[in-house]
Parts: sequence; structure tokens; C-alpha cells
Amino acid sequence: MENKRIIPPSELIINEDGSVFHLHIKPEQLSDKIFLVGDPSRVDMVAQRFDSIECNISSREFHTITGVYKGKRITVLSHGIGTDNIDIVMNELDALANIDFNTREVKDDFKQLTLVRVGTSGGLQEECPIGTYVAAERSIGFDGVLYFYAHSGRVRDEKFEEALLEQLDWKIEGLKPYVVKSDNSLIEQITQNDILRGNTIAANGFYGPQGRQLRLALRDPKLNQKIESFNFEDKHITNYEMESSSLAGLSALMGHRAMTVCCIIAGRRAENMNTNYKGSIEGLIDLVLERI
Repeated sequence: MENKRIIPPSELIINEDGSVFHLHIKPEQLSDKIFLVGDPSRVDMVAQRFDSIECNISSREFHTITGVYKGKRITVLSHGIGTDNIDIVMNELDALANIDFNTREVKDDFKQLTLVRVGTSGGLQEECPIGTYVAAERSIGFDGVLYFYAHSGRVRDEKFEEALLEQLDWKIEGLKPYVVKSDNSLIEQITQNDILRGNTIAANGFYGPQGRQLRLALRDPKLNQKIESFNFEDKHITNYEMESSSLAGLSALMGHRAMTVCCIIAGRRAENMNTNYKGSIEGLIDLVLERI
């Protein structure tokens, strides 16, 4: 029998209390149903709907509450902003589920997690105005996180990627967009007629990478126009956000079910914005809690 790899302390960092390094939660505190949000304060918004609370832990931008909602044990966790944070969150969640913290070896029995990220987003098409709920059936990564992991081609939609490079006349040196489909069974489970299925860009920044210009000039000022007119097999790009690509990509590589669904709070084409979106996001939270 082949000896298992023992993961060294420098790679899997475990705190003195037995919790994982960044999230500060222990394996027994994690549910296999995970509700992800960006804003730490939004964790309380979700958890106030729980019938009971098991643990409430905060560490940096990572706030975690595990509790029970209508008989379902759910962990709600904030990941902060950006695909780099998702790299931390996904690796530590997978470690909590699938690595023995005592032996530092991968467990023999794989535990699959179900993760739904609920966030806010900017709409790029007339079909998704402010107030629309959009599920990322495909996530388009303007980040590079997935390329650091082997075998990413197994989970990427390379034909869609080729169409992006061609139709967008891609000008950003050293960066190639990647495309990952969300878990289809989870998309079917969460989306109904009240949630639009779309193709979502995860940008690696809020300003320049999403075509916003303040004082700095943009490398490709026409990029958003080309994104809005993109059409591949009758599929358009619906919206911008900042985390869906690494969530979909890393989850697919690890064998977990994951997806992102966003409330549109900005119309990029109409150049309008709703800063008072609490009611809309609460409605989406209720939908996801019922269906996860």
C-alpha cells in the first residue's frame, strides 16, 4: 500500500485550538451546506433567520455562523472581496471536510460540500436591470487563480474562452480569461422562474478591471462595449462581480457543488445605481435558504 502524504504545518496551518488558520473554525463546526456572502455583516442578516445557532466566530473578514434553518444545518460564512479570498476560503473549507487534522492526511472518504454564494453585481444587459437575480451558469474569470492549479482544462469551457479572446479583441497582456460552468445540479436546485441564468464575469478589481475610469486611463476603454455585444451560441455576458470564477473553478476541481447568484444593484449600460438594496438582497437570501 502506498504511503499517504503527510501535509506539513507550513501548508496546512492549524491554530493551537484546532481550528484552520484563516477561518478559525474547527471541522466539527462546518456543515456540508454553506451559504457564502462577501460582507461580514451580512452573515448576521442570514443567521437571524436561523431557528438555532451552534457557533459564531469572527476572524479578519471571515465571519462564520453555523446553525439550523427549518431542520437544515447550514454554515453561513463571509469571504470578503476578491477571487484571492475565495482561494483561501475554498482550500480551508475543503481541508476542514476532507483532511484529518490529527494525522494531516487526506481522508479515505470524500465529503462533498454544497456552496451557494449570494452577492451583489452590476448588470450588463437590458434583460437584467436593477433588482434582477442572476445565477452564474458560467463564470468568466478575469483573475488568474485557477491557472495555479493542475488540470484546470478539465473544468474549463475552452471554446467559450476562444470566443472571448476573439470577440473582445483581448488586449490585456499576461492575462487570459477562463470560463467554468457552475454545478448543473445545483443550478437546477436553486434557480426557478424568479432567477435568471446568466454568464457572469468575475473581475480581479472594482475599478479598471470592470471598466470604471477615475483618474487612471484604461488599457482598453472599449472593453465593456465589446463585452455587452459578445454572443457565443446565443449566450451573452450578463453581469460583473468579483468572486464567482475561482469559486466555480476550485469547487469543480475539488469535486464540490458550487454556484453564485447575485442581485443586480447597478446598471452599467444605463449608468444607474441602487445603493439602498437591502430589501432586494434579503429577498434573495430567503430564496436561497429555502432551496439550498
